[in-house]
Amino acid sequence: MSDVLERLSAALSDRYTIDRELGAGGMATVYLAEDLKHDRKVALKVLKPELAAVLGADRFVQEIKTTASLQHPHILPLFDSGQADGFLYYVMPYIEGETLRDKLDRETQLGIDEAIRITTEVADALDYAHRNGVIHRDIKPENILLHDGRPMVADFGIALAVSAAAGGRMTETGLSLGTPHYMSPEQATAEKDITNRSDMYSLAAVLYEMLAGDPPHTGSTAQQIIMKIVTEGAAPVTKVRKSVPPNVTAAVSKALEKLPADRFESAKTFAEALTNPAFTTVSVHASDAGSVGTALRWNRLTVALAAVAALTTLTTLWGWLQPRSEPVSSVRRYMMSLPEGEEIGGWFTRLALSPDGSRLVYIHEGAGGDRELLIRDRNQLHARRLAGTKGAEVPFFSPDGESVGFVSPRGTIKVVPVEGGEAVPVARTQVGYAGASWGSDGFIYADANEGGGLVRVRANGGTPEPFTQLDTARAEREHIWPQVLPDGNGVLFVIKYQDDQDLTDIAVADVATGRHTVLVPGLYARYAASGHLVYVTWPDRTVRFQPFDPQEMTLHGEAGILPEEVWLGAVGAPHFVPDLTISLTGTLMSTSGGGQRVTTDVVWVSRDGTVRQVDPAWTDQLGGGGGGRVMLSPDGTQLAVTLGAEVWIKQLDRGSLTKLTFEGGFRPEWSPDGRFVAFISGRDGRRKAYQRRADGTGSAELMLEHNWQVHEVVYSPDGEWLVHRIGGGGEGDLYAVRTDGEGDPVPLVVSHAQESHPALSPNGRWLAYMSLETGRPEIWVRPFPNAQDGSWMVSPNGGSEPAWAHSGKELFYRDGNDDLVSVAITEGSTFIYGEPRVLFSVRDYVSSMYRQEYTVAPDDQRFIFVRRLNETRPHRVLVIDNLFADLNARGGR
Repeated sequence: MSDVLERLSAALSDRYTIDRELGAGGMATVYLAEDLKHDRKVALKVLKPELAAVLGADRFVQEIKTTASLQHPHILPLFDSGQADGFLYYVMPYIEGETLRDKLDRETQLGIDEAIRITTEVADALDYAHRNGVIHRDIKPENILLHDGRPMVADFGIALAVSAAAGGRMTETGLSLGTPHYMSPEQATAEKDITNRSDMYSLAAVLYEMLAGDPPHTGSTAQQIIMKIVTEGAAPVTKVRKSVPPNVTAAVSKALEKLPADRFESAKTFAEALTNPAFTTVSVHASDAGSVGTALRWNRLTVALAAVAALTTLTTLWGWLQPRSEPVSSVRRYMMSLPEGEEIGGWFTRLALSPDGSRLVYIHEGAGGDRELLIRDRNQLHARRLAGTKGAEVPFFSPDGESVGFVSPRGTIKVVPVEGGEAVPVARTQVGYAGASWGSDGFIYADANEGGGLVRVRANGGTPEPFTQLDTARAEREHIWPQVLPDGNGVLFVIKYQDDQDLTDIAVADVATGRHTVLVPGLYARYAASGHLVYVTWPDRTVRFQPFDPQEMTLHGEAGILPEEVWLGAVGAPHFVPDLTISLTGTLMSTSGGGQRVTTDVVWVSRDGTVRQVDPAWTDQLGGGGGGRVMLSPDGTQLAVTLGAEVWIKQLDRGSLTKLTFEGGFRPEWSPDGRFVAFISGRDGRRKAYQRRADGTGSAELMLEHNWQVHEVVYSPDGEWLVHRIGGGGEGDLYAVRTDGEGDPVPLVVSHAQESHPALSPNGRWLAYMSLETGRPEIWVRPFPNAQDGSWMVSPNGGSEPAWAHSGKELFYRDGNDDLVSVAITEGSTFIYGEPRVLFSVRDYVSSMYRQEYTVAPDDQRFIFVRRLNETRPHRVLVIDNLFADLNARGGR
C-alpha cells in the first residue's frame, strides 16, 4: 500500500474502509470504500494533493454543500464531504455498471435512439440543476454513469466548488476545470461568467461523440483542441453518419454554437428539439459548408432543412389562408393586407423575416408619427408590439430567430427578445441607418455613421470596429445595406461612389480579411439559400437573380428576372431601397406600394409654433431625409441648403434657386460677413472643408483638411477661427484652427464620446456642442478658445442641435422630448444660464444627431425647419412561398 493510501486510510478509518483504487482523473482519484456507519459501498473521491494545496479547505467544503440538496433520478447524490490529514474528499454512491466513456471505448458509436435517450435524460437532470442554480461545468462521458442503461450524472457542482475555493489561484495547480474535448468556447477562453448554456454545449459534444464516434473537435494536444473549439465550427454530424435525422443534426448544431446566446435557452428545449422531427435551425457555421466539400452539398442540406420547415408550416396553418390541398413544393404568390392599426410605417427597409420564415417583424407608425416594431407569427391573425422599440429603424433577426436587432433614433444598435423583454443597447457608439445584419460569428455588421466602410460590433456589446475599407482608387463613397451570408464567411453590401451619384454596385466582403469584390451593378441584394443572389437594378426597378456560390463568393451562369415589382422607398433621389427580405427556408416578402411616403417642405416657425411655408413651390425638393443642413445668411435674405449632394442658395422667400457647388457639397455654413459659404465635400475620397463666394463667382477653395474625415465646420464671429469636427465612423472630436494658418490646431473637446454640433456664441466667448459623454445626447457649453477652463451641461433632459440667438441672450436646442427649448444666458465673467423653457414641439421636423437641421432668423423670433409630410397609401405585402423552387426552375444552379 502506498504512503498516500496509508495516510488516507488512517485519516478516515473511523468512517470508511478503503478497498481499492477505481481510477484517477484530472482533479481527483476515486476509491471504492465501505461506509461503516451505513454499511454500504461508496465511491470516495479525493482531490489531487497539488489541487488541495491551493484550495481553502473550509471554503471547498462549504461550496460543495450547495450540491447536496440536489435530488433527481439522473443525478448521483452527494453523501458526504470534508477534510482529513490535509486531504479534501467527497463521497458519492458506488454504482455497479460502467461509465459512458467505458461504453464508447468499447462500441465507438451508439445506436441513434439510445444516444438520444441518454442525452435527453441527462438534459432533464441538467434542467433540474440549472433551475436550482447549479451549473455542472464538467459534462463528459467519464461523469455519466450507466446503471442498467440508465444515466446518472456525477460530480455535480464539483468544478464550481473547486473554482470558488481556489479564487484566482487555479493557475497555481497546473490543472484546468473541464475536459478539452467537451469545453464550451467560453470555458476554453476562461471567461469569468459561465451560464447554463455552457453545460448544453458540453452535452451536445457528448452526443456528437455518441453519434459520430469522435467529439466535434479533436487534436493531438489540449492546446490544439481548444484552438479549434474557439476558432472553428463543428462539421455537421451527418458528414460522418448520414442516418442521423435532420432534427437531431439541427439541434446538435444549435447547441454547439460559439456564442452562448445562439444556443438553446435551456436544457429542456434542447431535449425537446432532439425528439421533435419537425425541429430545424438556420444557424450554419462558417466551417460547416467547407467541411461538406462544396457549396452545392451545403445547399442540399439547407434545402433539406427548409423542406422540414415547409412540412411544419403546412400542418400549423403557416400558409396564411392558402389552399391546403396544394403540394408543399409549389410556388405560391399572393398579396397580404395588414389589419387597421397594424400597418407598416416608415419609408425604407421596414420589414424582416426570421431565418426560419415563421415570424415577420416590421416598423409600424402610429397616428402621432411614433415608430415602433410589431412582430407577427405567421400562424396568427394579429401582430404584437415589441416593447422598448420606439423610433426603431432597419429591423433584423438574430441567427437563431430568438432576438430582433434594430437601430435606435440616436444611432445605437439595440437588441430585444422576440418573446418580449428589455431592449438592450449593443453598440457603444453610433452607427448609420443604412442596414444591419447579425452573423453566426457573433458580430452585428452595420453601415458606418456618416459614410465610410462597414463596421461590426459584438452582439453581446462593445464598440463598433472597422470592417471594410473604401477603395479610394475607385472613388468609393460608402458601404451600406450589409447582409451576412448564412455560412458566416462573407458579407453582401452595396457600394456608393463619389464621382457618379447614380451608380451603385453589389459587392461581397470576406469576413476573415474585410477585403471586398464587386459582383454586379445593383442598388440592393439579398442571398437566397438555394444558392442565388437576388438583387434589384436601377433605373428599371427590376428584381434579378443569379446563381451564387457562398463559399467562393462568386456569381455563375446567366441572370434571370422575377416578374414581381417591389416597392422602392426613397432614401435620397435617385437612390432607392426596396423592402425585400428572404428567409433561409424560402419565403420572400416585400412591400408592394403602400406604407407612408415621406416628403418634406421648408417652413418658417414662429416662437409660438405658428407654421408658414417658405415657398409652396418648394415641396419635396429636399427628399424624405431633409437633405442636410439649412442655414440662413447673416442678413436673413438667403438660405444655403443641401439638395441631393450639392449646396444651393435660395433667395427668400419665393426667389430663385442657384447651384453653388458642382463636385459634391453639404452642411453649408455662412461666413460672418455673408460673403462666403463653407461646406464639406468628399470630392477626392476624403471629407474636407471648402468655401466659395456666395454669389457663385470664383471657384471653391480648400479651407481645411485633416488625417481624419472633417464632418462639420463653423466660423468664429470675428472670422479668425474655424471650429470643426473630425473623426472616423461615428466618432467625433472638436478642434479649432486659425484662418490665417498660424499655429497648431487647438483641441477643444477630445474624448471617448461622440461630440458634434459646434456652435459659437455671437460674442465668440462660448462654445456650445452636443456630447454623448453621459451616455445620451446632452448640450454642453465651454469657454472659447480656452475650452479646458470649464464646462456646463445645460440640458437636463437630453439635447441636440444647439443654436445661439443673435442677441447672445438665449441658447436654443432640441430636447429629449422633441421640443425646441430656450435657455436664458446672462452675460458675465463666467457662464450663467437659466432653466430650459419649451417654445414648441419639433416632432414633425427633420432632426439629426450629427448636424443642425434648423436655423434662427436674425430677429430671433422665427426659425426655419424642414418639415416631414407623410402621405399614407394602402398597405400591401407581396409574399412568395417556396421561392427556391421558383429560382431553380427559372435559372437552375
